[in-house]
Amino acid sequence: MTDHFDWTGRVGDVWAQEWQRTDRAFAGLAPRLDAAILAAAPAGPFTALDIGCGAGATAAALAGARLDARVTGVDLSAALLDVARTRHAALPNLAFRHGDAITTAGALAPLDLAVSRHGVMFFDDPVAAFARLRQAMAPGGAVVFSCFAPVADNPWACLLAPPAPPAPHYTPGPFAFGDPDRVAAILAAAGWAGVTPTRVAFAYRVGASDDPVADTIGFLTRIGPAARLLHDSAPADRAALLARLADRLAAQRNGSTIDFPAAAWLWTARATGELP
Repeated sequence: MTDHFDWTGRVGDVWAQEWQRTDRAFAGLAPRLDAAILAAAPAGPFTALDIGCGAGATAAALAGARLDARVTGVDLSAALLDVARTRHAALPNLAFRHGDAITTAGALAPLDLAVSRHGVMFFDDPVAAFARLRQAMAPGGAVVFSCFAPVADNPWACLLAPPAPPAPHYTPGPFAFGDPDRVAAILAAAGWAGVTPTRVAFAYRVGASDDPVADTIGFLTRIGPAARLLHDSAPADRAALLARLADRLAAQRNGSTIDFPAAAWLWTARATGELP
């Protein structure tokens, strides 16, 4: 249900190679997400699932903070899971599984907590996916996840092209959950209650080195909207696009770093009331 961006193949491999720069980009958001997850966790021992866990940062933060929890991270990318297992082998209460997140949730049911850092915007049918996740939860269990606010509020994603207008209908992708009304409706239709969004502004760090422009180009030409635009452009146009990207990054440089303002939503909901 989460194969829209081919996480099992090339895309997952690239993210596995770029996990350090990706974690750096989300470093300003991660403490807020981790705090929201811990606030929603039960007081006693519990079972948790990290959906689209990637290289494992969010799952490891939860497992390290709550040694009484049994935490499982799941991802479609075997390459990302290899990184996660290597990074976090010292945590005895953390395991990783390769496969579909919603199928894994059913296999591990009942879950007390489901979490995700930007991993839930790729379901082909989000209502069906969240309904199945709801069915895998223990009564009162919580889901906590982050997702990007609209692309227009994330200028790092608009460096080579103006933001596209919001799609009238849901389309899987990194900004698919930008509209909070749409996401609230998805969660409600899937049987979740107590749906609460919090908007978070943070610094999205795209470069940090002696040459942060080159570092950022190395990152953004592999992951994100600029990478897709460059990949889809005619070969004759790429040199000009890269030059434009470098100019805009140089204008944003602050010493050895390049940060862009970014915005995300943190969502919390509970498995209470009627099953869908």
